[in-house]
Amino acid sequence: MIYNEFLKRIKEDNLEPSYLFIGVEEYMMSIATNTLKDKYIEESFEELNYTKLEGKDTILEDLVNACETLPFMSKKKIVIIKDISAFMENINDNLEKDFYDYIDSLEDFLILILLDNTSSIKKNMKIYKLFNKKNRAVEFTKLLNNDLIDWTNSILNKHNKKMRVAEINYFIDQTSYRSKNINLNLYDIENELIKIINYSKNQQITKDDIDNVLINPLDTNIFELLNAINRHDTEAAIFVFNEMYLSNEPIPKIFYMITRQIRLLLSYKLYKNKGYDDRKIQEKIGISSFEFNKIRTQSFYFEISQLEKIMDYLLQMDLKIKTVSSDYKLEMEILIVKLCRK
Repeated sequence: MIYNEFLKRIKEDNLEPSYLFIGVEEYMMSIATNTLKDKYIEESFEELNYTKLEGKDTILEDLVNACETLPFMSKKKIVIIKDISAFMENINDNLEKDFYDYIDSLEDFLILILLDNTSSIKKNMKIYKLFNKKNRAVEFTKLLNNDLIDWTNSILNKHNKKMRVAEINYFIDQTSYRSKNINLNLYDIENELIKIINYSKNQQITKDDIDNVLINPLDTNIFELLNAINRHDTEAAIFVFNEMYLSNEPIPKIFYMITRQIRLLLSYKLYKNKGYDDRKIQEKIGISSFEFNKIRTQSFYFEISQLEKIMDYLLQMDLKIKTVSSDYKLEMEILIVKLCRK
């Protein structure tokens, strides 16, 4: 089930004794657990009825001890295990059956949340399959469309600020939150939004406020870097790379994004050569309209042979940094110089 259904079940007081929380949005997981706490636990007795355990420090006996205590002056006892994958590593094969049998035996006075806040649980794993079969796996994916706009407005309202829907969408696009390949969550987006809120002198936040506060997102910088490479402008390319580096972007992430961008450009060019129209190409390479328009525009500046040579250099560097101890920053600068010369 998706998180909205779980929140609805809390409101209807229609919950099972255990759930598995999975997905990338730890922010929404926190909202769900706080909603549970507000619904079932008296604030003055929270210490007795609300238990959080760290998976890496917890064994099955600890879990059982936490779950066996009856709630005191509250409707439910809530137990949360963070990083459930680390907890499962502490359970050897002999105890695995005991763990699942215990989960099935839990009483209605308890709500046990197994929290995958590290996005380590995969859908082909036993624990996911068992919880999903019982409709107790709750997915916290990135917010989309109206949910994302509503969430943004909720933050703005708390600070007595307003933003038109067009500006909200522009802000979200600038953060690259919608990109499937960039690991941003709502905590990151909230931090950026708070910066804009603090900067804006008026109640109504404008596009200029957004532009004046936000640093160019990584996607935009990668486009600028590739444009500099295409112009054989080594100085500009190194400058853009160092801007990303100084803004604390991890070099492996920068390298991955460059590789991804070249792969998308090459795919676009190859599909175009085969006679596919833009709608079909976008469908095949699986990216948003916003990103596709950028790829299409930039593709005019590269030849297929040029993109293939760049991809070859990237593969060589990927092999080198995986097999030889290297200075990542120096290797990236050497690579950029080579690409600009070619």
